Amino acid sequence: MAKITIAGSGGFGTALAIMAAQNGHRVTLWSAFQPEIDALLATREHKKLLPGVKIPDSVELTTALDSAASADLVVVAVPSSAVRPVARTLAGAIGSGIPVASVAKGFEGGSLKRLSEVYEEELPHNPIVVMSGPSHAEEVAVGIPTTIVAASKSKAAAEFVQDTLMNDRLRIYLNGDLIGVELGGALKNVIALAAGICDGLGLGDNTKAALMTRGLTEMARLGTAMGAQRETFAGLSGVGDLIVTCTSMHSRNRRAGILIGQGRTAEQAIEEVGMTVEGYNATRIAWQLSRRYGVNMPIVEQMYGVLFEGHAAREGVSSLMTRPRGHEIESVWVSD
Repeated sequence: MAKITIAGSGGFGTALAIMAAQNGHRVTLWSAFQPEIDALLATREHKKLLPGVKIPDSVELTTALDSAASADLVVVAVPSSAVRPVARTLAGAIGSGIPVASVAKGFEGGSLKRLSEVYEEELPHNPIVVMSGPSHAEEVAVGIPTTIVAASKSKAAAEFVQDTLMNDRLRIYLNGDLIGVELGGALKNVIALAAGICDGLGLGDNTKAALMTRGLTEMARLGTAMGAQRETFAGLSGVGDLIVTCTSMHSRNRRAGILIGQGRTAEQAIEEVGMTVEGYNATRIAWQLSRRYGVNMPIVEQMYGVLFEGHAAREGVSSLMTRPRGHEIESVWVSD
């Protein structure tokens, strides 16, 4: 039995707390917001994000991070924008050498850094593990079979996460390509926003299939330019997460895209979804990274125009369809 602290009581943090408790571990679920913890204590249920799913009585709910000092594993389940402040808070509480697993999928705004780089800066004495893959919290929480990957520079830390959290409903593979796993999780949100826009415009299955396939190519182009392995994008944290995020109504990125396709502004769509839409900021950062690394990313380019330059979504589709003719099989993924 392990002692696990989960920082972040949103949907996925709560789902992992439920599953870890069912595995027999001692679990503490932390939030920085007392009203959120009070609501969870009152009902033992996350009524907004996981209605009807009970949090086991054995899970401690708190706004204090004291448990992190003696934890065997700390899991951080907060939006990308909160990663640095939460990691900085953990630095004063967590023991040296304790693995820190992150489930956020995005980048740090401004610095354009991958989130593991942020953790390494704030928690230099703790091995960082990134967990990613097709894993909606709504399904993990009720035990629907789910498969993800754990990536880290430390094989021992990744194996510890695998051994601690894996069960007959959550299968965890190891992956040594930390860069690729992180980029797959972050960039698929951009493509999922685009897929939602296609749905909102009333376009068909052909369009979405093409968008997902060419979107995966763009993800791999940027990934390999940044040092990732191309094969990673054919795995769970690449195409697997891309499929689930582009096709499911659990996906807040897809839902926001649908609203944009129907005529809302990006800001209106995000407000209506009412939760973090990681693909919005990820689009800006992917666009910036494509220029930094000299990578051609036409879908990202059009998404940037729609979200940040006021371009009409339907015009973006037309621009993609009328690009100069090309060859599908690229001899070098980072060139067009």
